[in-house]
Amino acid sequence: MRRSRFVVLVSSLLLAAGTALTGAAAAQASSQAATGGYVALGDSYSSGVGAGSYISSSGDCKRSTKAFPYLWAAANSPSTFDFTACSGARTGDVLSGQLGPLTTATALVSVSVGGNDAGFADVMTTCVTQSDSACISRINTARAYVDSTLPDKLDSVYSAIRSKAPSAKVVVLGYPRFYRLGTTCLGLSEAKRKAINDASDHLNTAIGQRAAQHGFAFGDVRSTFTGHEICSGDSWLHSVNWLNIGESYHPKAPGQSGGYLPVLNAND
Repeated sequence: MRRSRFVVLVSSLLLAAGTALTGAAAAQASSQAATGGYVALGDSYSSGVGAGSYISSSGDCKRSTKAFPYLWAAANSPSTFDFTACSGARTGDVLSGQLGPLTTATALVSVSVGGNDAGFADVMTTCVTQSDSACISRINTARAYVDSTLPDKLDSVYSAIRSKAPSAKVVVLGYPRFYRLGTTCLGLSEAKRKAINDASDHLNTAIGQRAAQHGFAFGDVRSTFTGHEICSGDSWLHSVNWLNIGESYHPKAPGQSGGYLPVLNAND
């Protein structure tokens, strides 16, 4: 009995020490990221469209003080913070207009891009306004683009990031699933909702594969948004907003702080 208690005590002490070391390592990683600059690139999911509190100087890019890059910078105080993500950005826009702040001193880069290239807005417009068959047909066109064309475009972005910021930790953020399935929900049919979710999975797989090929971390937000999809009763995503159509299908402020920020924290 005494030996068993001793073993339990030693095991508990070792577990506590291991937990402390793990916490210290995580803190050290965040500290290392914060000692250099942080650059936030990408599209509306990074700029914070849908979260409100937009920075007036950002204009149509709609960068929000409630977006996950802004929240991370506020919590970690990096030596520099450049927020160049912009609503509507495609891979070409990131290449032509967002990479300027990247330098050899950049320690952390986050980027979300690819959804607009694949025609996200047109897919959702088609699915909201047309039949199940039209919606699924448009989704299939987008999936074909993701397979045939998007990988090379992502490679161009990721290669440019690495070239300009050779020492940075790069975190590529994905996209959430949009709908909770199997529930009674006004709006789109179950067939449309499932097809949209499957398309999001398909896009995330493609982005994750390209990120891995470049040695970048892939921040998968599907798990953090689980239970907070549209039709869940506690959605962190806007559904169709007819009064502000541009915010439709974008994360609300809780989606930025509870869906995206923890994933960046886990990978920084």
